[in-house]
Amino acid sequence: MKQSIWKYESIENLRQKWAGKKIVLSGGCFDVIHYGHFSFLRDAKRHGDVLIIALESDESILKRKKRKPIHTQQHRAEILASLDVVDDVILLPFFNSDEGYSGLVRLMCPTVVAVTAGDPHIEKKRRQAAQVGAAVVEVTRLLPEFSTSKILADS
Repeated sequence: MKQSIWKYESIENLRQKWAGKKIVLSGGCFDVIHYGHFSFLRDAKRHGDVLIIALESDESILKRKKRKPIHTQQHRAEILASLDVVDDVILLPFFNSDEGYSGLVRLMCPTVVAVTAGDPHIEKKRRQAAQVGAAVVEVTRLLPEFSTSKILADS
């Protein structure tokens, strides 16, 4: 089986694995995989050779989403890694500041940072991407009818 789930400390090895390829980097929680996630991942992959997902920690979901994760980070990583469109998953630690995400981008050196249209953090992501000459690409529109919050509220 290919190694597709990486600890944050192993990013240098991951970058070497994909040297010379057009890397698309994106991140998120992906706690309850739904059609909105799938369409985003599919469209993101179309912008490069390799799609790498930076997966938020359980602590991040607790603190930022103000709820307990449905699936652990490891379980979410395994689900994502099983999808054909996802090449690798990085298990992120909890970042207290934007500097952690800036460090991730510097270490990974992607060609493209994939986001959803209307991403509230797009300006930060543009600054981070500019550090390594990457482009920020809005790969799909937001599909509000498919959101983890909506799914949890409706259940």
